[in-house]
Amino acid sequence: MSYLSIILLAIALSIDACVVSFSYGLVFNQNRLKNSLALAVCTGLFQGIMPAIGYFITDFVKSFIEPYSAFIVFAIFTYLGIKFIKEALKEDKEKQLCIDFKCLLLVGIATSIDAFSAGISLSLYGNKILKPSLLIALITFINSFIGFHTSGKLKHLPVKNLEIFAGLVLIFLGVKAFF
Repeated sequence: MSYLSIILLAIALSIDACVVSFSYGLVFNQNRLKNSLALAVCTGLFQGIMPAIGYFITDFVKSFIEPYSAFIVFAIFTYLGIKFIKEALKEDKEKQLCIDFKCLLLVGIATSIDAFSAGISLSLYGNKILKPSLLIALITFINSFIGFHTSGKLKHLPVKNLEIFAGLVLIFLGVKAFF
């Protein structure tokens, strides 16, 4: 696989992380730099690690995980989306939004399942994995960071509606995994 193909693969793999980061950016008003960096590091790290894991255990994983990958993505994104919507509908002014370690871990896994499959493909193509993994991680980090901060332009809309929208986007990403 050529470097241009790997760059295009990295961009495609980073889209889900970018959209999730955009959704998070709609919701989080405080500590934006810290939260955007945490999200970008987490998604970039998982996007870089998962192809390597897929690469090294291609034969074992393909037969067991592949049939369930859509359901795994669906379950994680639906959980996160419902959590966003529930938080939006709470009357409390003190909302516990999901950017803790557990949620970052779930986002990292959910956005990188496709990258796991890409690692399998890279192995089958006969590519080495270090440079593609680093490139995928870097591009995902950049796109995730940009996605988070781009959402700030929509902050003038009612926050409750933005939170519901962000939850719906996450649920949509989960449903999209089946198609």
